[in-house]
Amino acid sequence: MERATQRASASESLADLGDEAVSLLCELLALDTSNPPKKELPVQELLAERLGDAGFECELLAASDPERPNLLARLRGEREGPTLCLLGHADTVPADATEWSFSPWAGDVVDGEVRGRGAQDMKDQVAAEAAACIALAREGWRPAGELLFVCTADEEAGAALGAKWLCEEHPDKVRADLVINEGGGPCFEIDGRRLYTLCVGEKGVWRFRLRTRGKAGHGSVPSLGDNALLKLGPLLERLREQPPPEATEAGIAFLAGVLGADLEGAGPEELSAALEQMRERSPLLAAYLAEPMLGVTLVPTMASGSVKDNVIPGKAELLVDCRVPPGLGEADVRERIEGFFGTLLDPGAPGGEAEEAAGIDVEFTDSVTGNASPAETPFAEAIASWVAENDPGAGVVPIVMPGFSDSHWWRKAFGAKTTVYGFSPQRGMDLFEASPLVHSADERVKASDVELAARFFADISRRVLS
Repeated sequence: MERATQRASASESLADLGDEAVSLLCELLALDTSNPPKKELPVQELLAERLGDAGFECELLAASDPERPNLLARLRGEREGPTLCLLGHADTVPADATEWSFSPWAGDVVDGEVRGRGAQDMKDQVAAEAAACIALAREGWRPAGELLFVCTADEEAGAALGAKWLCEEHPDKVRADLVINEGGGPCFEIDGRRLYTLCVGEKGVWRFRLRTRGKAGHGSVPSLGDNALLKLGPLLERLREQPPPEATEAGIAFLAGVLGADLEGAGPEELSAALEQMRERSPLLAAYLAEPMLGVTLVPTMASGSVKDNVIPGKAELLVDCRVPPGLGEADVRERIEGFFGTLLDPGAPGGEAEEAAGIDVEFTDSVTGNASPAETPFAEAIASWVAENDPGAGVVPIVMPGFSDSHWWRKAFGAKTTVYGFSPQRGMDLFEASPLVHSADERVKASDVELAARFFADISRRVLS
């Protein structure tokens, strides 16, 4: 009788999982953890209490500020096996209440949507992960290995107090074989088929300054100076275009999954043709996902010249936001920059315009090498299998984020020993509905998507830790 009662209680626990995830998300959204200036402690304490009551061993670790801790919650197994880490972050970007049609910290459900700052980035996933962990532990399930829930601080401001610090200072506490974080999961439809995004990596950030030199002079006498600002003109004109596409593992796999084309070994012309084919079917999909995955992107963002309005600048600078495929370092990036600008950077080269290009320097201001996990692994197969079972006819395609997340620090710290993916399935809102809400006013998420994600995290934990 006692065992039957336990089984009934376990079934009720998982049956209520979706409702509990939505309820927990409402509580998290009502807590303002804007970074800056707020603190993550209220969210971390709430989660630690719920997970601890369910049977997790919880620990709060702070880099310096005790009100900005990271939460580590561990459910140990009864036999050996891998460690699966469900990863998220507690902080959000700030919100200007005057730009919202409801309170940024509403934490309510209206018309089937859960509303508040962090509903998409990423308290929704945190709530779904935590609710799944609580339900599994409460029903008496124990992993073969270890289920680790990590909720970090400071992700929105560089992770110096969060993931970066944890992976560098406490690697043994956060080491895992498999990690699921943010970055993927929202779906899109093309040619009548639904495809879910699986984030396998993040591009590197290699911003650089182009610096031109001339001769300062009085603004009222143009011919007595050599205006360095004008020398940025040819460089800016060149930046109207992007470097030609180049093959990347995730980019090729994405095109193959969407277009059904075999592009192994494809060169720039074949890739350009494939991109044009995708633009014809879905211009937004090509611009938002495909193009950034296929090589280096260069975007001028800031320019500066004279510090006074009546002085001809003797020096001018152009800042270029440069994003590069995972694994490329400084030598690779510099080679691509020089190839893209050609003689504009080398006045001594045949055909170089010495007068226009004289004195141009390239200086890197950011030097973050991107990283990625293999797109084809048993872990990826398990995720794809879950999608096929829960959304018949749907598929999964790999993507690489042009942005940055805590996943970077786990891959950097543990290398090939750790497979890190971004995945939290969303079906009620597709990719192009959900993505514009991230960091935006009136942020919200479908309650049905929170329920779907909670079910995924419970199921995938069972599958890989059985």
